[in-house]
Amino acid sequence: MNLSRENDGKIEFLAEKMVFGGKCMGKSGNKNVFVPFAIPGERLEIEIVRRFSDYDEGKIVRVLESSPKRILPACPLYMKCGGCDYMHIDYEFQSELKAQVLKELFLRAGLEVPEIQKVQGPYLAYRSRFQLHDGGMEGRGSNEIVPIAACPVAVPEINEWLSQCPMEERPKGKGLLFGHKNALPKLSFALEEKKPQNPAPKKPAFKGKKKGKKLPPSRFEGIRQDELCPVQAEICGKKIVFDAKGFFQSNLALLEKTVPLIAQGLAGKNALDLYSGAGTFSVFLADSFERVAMVEQNRLSMVCAERNMAGKAHESFGISGADFAKRNAQALCQRIGPFDAAVVDPPRSGVEREALEWLSKSGIPVIKYLSCNPSTQVRDLKKLKEKGYKIEKICLLDFYPQTSHMETLATCVLE
Repeated sequence: MNLSRENDGKIEFLAEKMVFGGKCMGKSGNKNVFVPFAIPGERLEIEIVRRFSDYDEGKIVRVLESSPKRILPACPLYMKCGGCDYMHIDYEFQSELKAQVLKELFLRAGLEVPEIQKVQGPYLAYRSRFQLHDGGMEGRGSNEIVPIAACPVAVPEINEWLSQCPMEERPKGKGLLFGHKNALPKLSFALEEKKPQNPAPKKPAFKGKKKGKKLPPSRFEGIRQDELCPVQAEICGKKIVFDAKGFFQSNLALLEKTVPLIAQGLAGKNALDLYSGAGTFSVFLADSFERVAMVEQNRLSMVCAERNMAGKAHESFGISGADFAKRNAQALCQRIGPFDAAVVDPPRSGVEREALEWLSKSGIPVIKYLSCNPSTQVRDLKKLKEKGYKIEKICLLDFYPQTSHMETLATCVLE
């Protein structure tokens, strides 16, 4: 339905459906228009702020007919801070919208969607990891620094630091905060190192003949003691060490619900943890497998993974998933035997092409694919389906309530 009507540069607009990325889509004439902070079914007065050849972007000027799911945001900085974008929506309806968006992504890719299992936790006071810019938050769609003294989605340990440390006393640059009652220390602050603006020029390529064989990169590189900012958190009764400057899940309550979804029901001789990070899932896989192979190219994460897996039978590869597939996977399977299960947790870009090609032909009976970007996950799952895998189960993991961000867990079995 198209209810758009232009009046003095303003458009009367019907928000038809939520799309991936957190905006509502509707029509203006024959063009799609995407509007943030809207809710499907609402009639709005909007203004077009950016025009493109095949779609436009708008902003709300006035809500003409409000959705019954619209609520008062819990944060006075909402829409100014660049963090949350779903805080104007009733929480239970947030989850429904995410499930609808996820289902449409699968259907558009031609994939059958099993019933989506929604896994939820606290929708406020849940976030343990914060990234600060010059002591504040980045503004929405700008480089403006928004001062912040408290955040409704932050855990109490973060909010205590924010309230006690004035903006003018906070370190400049990109600061990484991690806090939780089950962490040691309960609060950590680390500054991300700045990359040199004028790095040393690369040496010109050697064009002559080289003697000897080209050796693959070593699995590990040494680190300085001050490079690692270790934090220990208790997850499902186990103590996990990770680097405060690196990636770790921000919602520990949801992580404790996710671990059983990944580890329970899996057992055998060999398990693969591809993009293992600090080895969080490997620690639990080690309880039911004779050996776990971890692949992670971030050297600080791999150092933490080695600490977490100390005393447990494992193989470690401090390289990318692509390099593992090209250089190590076949030889490893010949040496230790095939994998009985794999856990895959790639970055937003998804599984690397070479790794996905190997994985899809590996014959691994069960693959648990955890994703922070359903669009690339759907792309990768389509490849697995082409090679004989069936998507048996989909979980929508609401790690980031009040935002459009979603994480998903797909269980794939070889038919």
